[in-house]
Amino acid sequence: MSTGQAARPLGITVQTLQRWEREGRLVPATRTASNRRRYTESQLRTFLRLAPVEPRRVVAYCRVSSTAQRPDLANQRRVLEQFVVARGLAGVEFVEEVGGGLNFGRKRFLALMDAIGRGELGTLVLAHPDRLTRFGFDWFAHYAAVHGCELLVLNQESLSPEQEMVQDLMTIAHCFSSRLYGLRNYRRQLRAALESDHAAGAPDQD
Repeated sequence: MSTGQAARPLGITVQTLQRWEREGRLVPATRTASNRRRYTESQLRTFLRLAPVEPRRVVAYCRVSSTAQRPDLANQRRVLEQFVVARGLAGVEFVEEVGGGLNFGRKRFLALMDAIGRGELGTLVLAHPDRLTRFGFDWFAHYAAVHGCELLVLNQESLSPEQEMVQDLMTIAHCFSSRLYGLRNYRRQLRAALESDHAAGAPDQD
């Protein structure tokens, strides 16, 4: 975890944590290639003299929009299996789901979000950002980071079926066109009501 993420459970500021490093009280477990400090949860728990926690889950999530795309689902899983082996990740759980990327009510997607919120997931692996969600990925990445879950994304366009994007765009267009029609209908009704009230309130002309 970053310096900011490590400082929060310790109840201190980033500056204090940096000072502790200079004093040798709590030295980062490692540094990134860009020389940024990185701490581990077990390191912080040891520093705070807390009991060690169980290793958190590593999940690889695969998704397609329809049952007709099951060959794409199998391809996603195969690529992710090769990826996690190459990264040396062990005990990876594979979660497969059929459902649209615009649907935030997907059962397994919600179960993953709940698990992240409970701090149970250490790593979530994806073939492409839109396998998790078509829109709002940055928010979900922030949500995962806040709860200590690392997102590993291959970002392979070939694993993001083009026909899904076409279907999602058609869904969005239909949704907004329906809302626009409803708004126009509402305006007509409002205009008619105002005209009716105006006519009812006008004085009689002899």
